[in-house]
Amino acid sequence: MTLEFNQIHRNDHLPGRIAAEIAREINDSKLGPGDRLPTEHVLAKTFGVSRSVIREAIAQLRNEGFVETRQGVGAFVTDPRQRLSIRIERSRLNDPENFRDLFQLRMPLEIEAAGLAALHRSPQQLARLAAALEKMKTADDWSTEGVAADLDFHRILAEATQNEYFLMFLGFIAERISSAINIAFSRAVFGEILEVTIAEHVAIYEAVEKADAPAAKSAMRKHLIGAASRVNLELDIF
Repeated sequence: MTLEFNQIHRNDHLPGRIAAEIAREINDSKLGPGDRLPTEHVLAKTFGVSRSVIREAIAQLRNEGFVETRQGVGAFVTDPRQRLSIRIERSRLNDPENFRDLFQLRMPLEIEAAGLAALHRSPQQLARLAAALEKMKTADDWSTEGVAADLDFHRILAEATQNEYFLMFLGFIAERISSAINIAFSRAVFGEILEVTIAEHVAIYEAVEKADAPAAKSAMRKHLIGAASRVNLELDIF
């Protein structure tokens, strides 16, 4: 069966737009329960984006219940009768209070995830974290490649907890707040925000590499407080 995707424009939120295109094919029954999605390589070539953008789009589909992923095999369409998902419309996050509430939920989850990742990460996951960090450092376009690498870093960290629920919830939250990350970069002095953001991620990586859970949690807390300030959020932090 031939899949027909609409053209993706560069000013779109790429992962969300790609996820919407794949979801449309599923809703139109062009992809049915049990069908495997095309590979990351094929989808990346089809949409003209990097594989990290495709991974983010598939993570969104998984969080919304459209697909399930099987490590080393691929992503498969779920039966609509068995779909369980969390749904928060992106438009609701235009309300500053709703956005702040979601960010507050993110903080304790991701801080704990960093500590667990330091204790349970595999050598392969550590290598993938290093690769995502390197992509952040070398990205030519932070509106797409850099933000995708940033989100990939956090997704791998959640995966490294070896607890699928951290991956599920944090993946959902990260996808919803990614547009605000783009806004932060567009409004700030690029060099300054980039340098600080990368330094915060380096600190997290080094703590995870050393299997130092308290240091990983502390580094993640510092990063999230910084990230909140970069999107002008006032959080009740104790």
